[in-house]
Formats: sequence, structure tokens, C-alpha cells
Amino acid sequence: MKGHMMVLQQLARRTLTTTARRQVENKVPQKQKLFQADNGMPVHLKGGAGDAVLYRATMGLTVMGALFVLYELGKAALPRKKE
Repeated sequence: MKGHMMVLQQLARRTLTTTARRQVENKVPQKQKLFQADNGMPVHLKGGAGDAVLYRATMGLTVMGALFVLYELGKAALPRKKE
């Protein structure tokens, strides 16, 4: 049991103190330059085609949700007559 605890302690110490083997390139300056460029585009669309798709999907769902709410309000305000 004590041997297992020592191995566990050593493994925990090793994982906390080791550095990454592969350094990740810092892309923040390129992204800052892209998003701060004055090219007339809104900032929420400067990320590319993926941002445009997400924006359009969000707007579509918002409009559909608003129309559905109006439909349900109209249905609740004007109930059907029972015969």
C-alpha cells in the first residue's frame, strides 16, 4: 500500500512540474490585427465563413422564435368557439 502511495505521489509531482514538449504558437497578435482592422465589417463577422453561418443561424432561430411567440399569443387571445 505504501509503495502505491509513493508511486502516486511521484506521478503527481512529475505531471505538475513537467513542461509541454511542443510549444504552441501564439496567434493572439494575428487575431488582434484581424479583428481591429478597419474594413467596414462588423466585428462579429470578421472571423470568416463560420461566423457568418453562426450569425445567420442565430438570426433565423430568433425570427422563428418571435413568430412562434406571436402565433401562440394570438391563439391564446382568440380561443376557438365551442359548438
